[in-house]
Amino acid sequence: MPDEVRLWQIGPDNSLREIERAALDLETRLQEWLARDISVLDPDLLVIGREVETDFGGYIDLLCIDSAGDLVVIELKRDRTPREITAQVLDYGSWVDGLPHARVTSIADKYLVERGFEQTFRDRFGSDVPETLNSDHRLLVVGSRIDDSTERIIKYLSDKHSVNINAATFQYFPASDGAQFLARVFLIEPSTVELQSRAKGTSKRRPNLTPEELGRLAQESGVQELYDHALESFERHLRKRTTRSTMGFTSQLGGGNKVVVSLLPGQSSSAEGLHYQLYKHRFAALADLTQEEVEALIPASRKHWEYVPDDPDWEGFEGFIQTREEIDRLANALSRRS
Repeated sequence: MPDEVRLWQIGPDNSLREIERAALDLETRLQEWLARDISVLDPDLLVIGREVETDFGGYIDLLCIDSAGDLVVIELKRDRTPREITAQVLDYGSWVDGLPHARVTSIADKYLVERGFEQTFRDRFGSDVPETLNSDHRLLVVGSRIDDSTERIIKYLSDKHSVNINAATFQYFPASDGAQFLARVFLIEPSTVELQSRAKGTSKRRPNLTPEELGRLAQESGVQELYDHALESFERHLRKRTTRSTMGFTSQLGGGNKVVVSLLPGQSSSAEGLHYQLYKHRFAALADLTQEEVEALIPASRKHWEYVPDDPDWEGFEGFIQTREEIDRLANALSRRS
């Protein structure tokens, strides 16, 4: 069992009186509290759905997202058996694992109707929604008590199979003066679960590449001269940031910091050129150009591309830059605006 918490109340005469733990009357109270303020469980979470229906007919108690864009499935223990609750949460994890970006945003927008997903995420974490969502996910069983059998199963899945699963209990303490207290205890230290998940290769999340690593990829791909020229040209007008595979160039657009152009040195070659992706509507707004004028500037080696289907803000072109002049045309368009 997770460690039992003992709580003392300090009296006006500096005396100590232990507050006895009481049974939490209804697990539904716990769900209400978590939906209202998920920070009591984890300050790095935002609830994006409640009773979320899966494609398999189940309903996830609470679906959350963290500041990195990873999903967290939260299931209340209630009166289910150890086998039922662990099978249920693993089933939900298998469904969440395949959710694409558009489905995640649709679920979140449906739940966060007052301000919408993007603005609520920005308010919660002080940053824009990551351009890659659901790179990884976590599973969390929550209850007023976790029985020994459930504890053994969760520890087995975490320790032996590196599943990112954990359990948390909330222990309830009513004081004689009417005050009520909750204490949260994790079955396994969260950082330990995360480390085991990543160390044994079950986590899909990889760290962002460093600028030096991206530079080495450009050299290995035979496009270092083009890559260096593109870096020098675009960073005069845009802010750069790395991802797990790209060097992105961002600007403030529509109330957020959004990627306008990305370079992918690892997917480039000396024969084809420097691989790029460009969001055409964002570039047009930033350079104050029409869509036709943007298309006239883009390198000829290109095809239509969209990161999120059916959303114009996320569509553009991808292809290969083959000359310095092609880079200069794009950079000069930005310089006229900046």
